[in-house]
Amino acid sequence: MEITKPTLKFKIIKKEGIIPAYAHEDDAGFDLYSTVKVIIKKGKIQTIPLGIASEIPDGFFVSFRDKSGLAAKFGIHVMAGVVDSGYRGEWLVVLVNLGDNDYTVEIGDKIAQGILQKAPKAEIKAVKKLDSSERGSGGFGSTGKK
Repeated sequence: MEITKPTLKFKIIKKEGIIPAYAHEDDAGFDLYSTVKVIIKKGKIQTIPLGIASEIPDGFFVSFRDKSGLAAKFGIHVMAGVVDSGYRGEWLVVLVNLGDNDYTVEIGDKIAQGILQKAPKAEIKAVKKLDSSERGSGGFGSTGKK
């Protein structure tokens, strides 16, 4: 049985923009590229324009994730990022430098990856009581260290 791939359409809106691409056929994420040269000071946040806009299929969204090499080697992480199917503006990636040194992003550098994900719509309902669960309200660290 052949699986039908959804079509994710991109338009370059700045001359430095690069259409995202999967590095390998079986990769979950596609690479996203910077359109600017910028130095991200250690401990600082920087918004990077990608020079692209998209048409995401209904029922899907794109989430931004770290490039593992940038995170592991330099402490560069994606702060946030969801692109909804109805958004047609320029894609921007928010990065934070948690490393020990300033980090230079060059034009054309791979700075993040995008992952196309299904976005089921939930019925949102206000209730007076929630059903109990085994976990209950146990939060951060509630399952122990080992």
